[in-house]
Amino acid sequence: MTSPRKHDIPRKGKPSAQNALTTARRTGALLVSVTPPVSSSPAEAYVAGLAPGSRRAQAAALVRLARLLGADDPRRVAWWQITPPIVDALRAQLSDEAAPATVNRLLSALRGTLRAAWRAGLMDAAAYQAARDVKGARGSRLPRGRAVGTEEWRKLFREIGHEPTPIRERDTALVALAYAGGFRRAELIALDLADYDRDAGRLRVVGKGNKERAVFVSNGARDALHAWLRVRGPAAGPLLLPVDRHGHVRARRLTEQTVYDRLRYLAERAGVAAFSPHDCRRSLAGDLLDAGVDLATVQAMLGHASPATTARYDRRGERAVRQASERVHVPYTGTR
Repeated sequence: MTSPRKHDIPRKGKPSAQNALTTARRTGALLVSVTPPVSSSPAEAYVAGLAPGSRRAQAAALVRLARLLGADDPRRVAWWQITPPIVDALRAQLSDEAAPATVNRLLSALRGTLRAAWRAGLMDAAAYQAARDVKGARGSRLPRGRAVGTEEWRKLFREIGHEPTPIRERDTALVALAYAGGFRRAELIALDLADYDRDAGRLRVVGKGNKERAVFVSNGARDALHAWLRVRGPAAGPLLLPVDRHGHVRARRLTEQTVYDRLRYLAERAGVAAFSPHDCRRSLAGDLLDAGVDLATVQAMLGHASPATTARYDRRGERAVRQASERVHVPYTGTR
């Protein structure tokens, strides 16, 4: 009789993340939800202190954490009762479900909320420091999404050219800025007319971490923006505005979902594969690096805090790996 192989033997040790959370709930080790939602919770205080471009994502992160803790609303969670075992169980559960970057973003939201609870006097310093002392997840994943090719951009702008004015001018400016400006979706809709210096072709944008940067538009992007401004008019307010089906320009801000939906609609009309606002940003980074623009400049244009983030959009390394793989000869000729 052969002995079982090592990997066939059930492993003993730490329970799964889900079991850890379940055990915590059953033993009462997990915090008890607050009912009803408190009027000013640490979760709300944390989100309110973020830059506008970060609020949506981190508010969604807190909803996900609240659900893992058994609540349907982050305001119902007594965050000040979080303990290190609970944090460890949350980290383990998230690591089973999500990519490392997502796990670290969720843990960042948790740390920020714990800090808000401590600043509000709901936690003492020792409890706060113990709960927030959790290591981030290690590892990385290939970037999701895709790059939009040059011929695809041509098809898109040709299709937009068939639209009636002023939808044509608005959509042209929208797509041109999404690509040539490399804006995040929240940054794009937050732009105001006052942020644009027409003489310099410079747009002032406030991005993640409340960091301000300058984005310059030139060539076709500048022409597209100026065509839209002639239709939009000089009234103060958002730079990009909704246009209703009757062709009336409405003096209110676009939503992030509207931008996302509009790009998908235009892609379908133009017969190109669907792409997201972030794919425009990814395309700009890759195209600039392909053209020989240095990494630090592309990082500054996109408003990345770390050059490592920008480097993930560098397609040159992937091409080198593909070319190297073509040098590997496998002597397989098929079955006869």
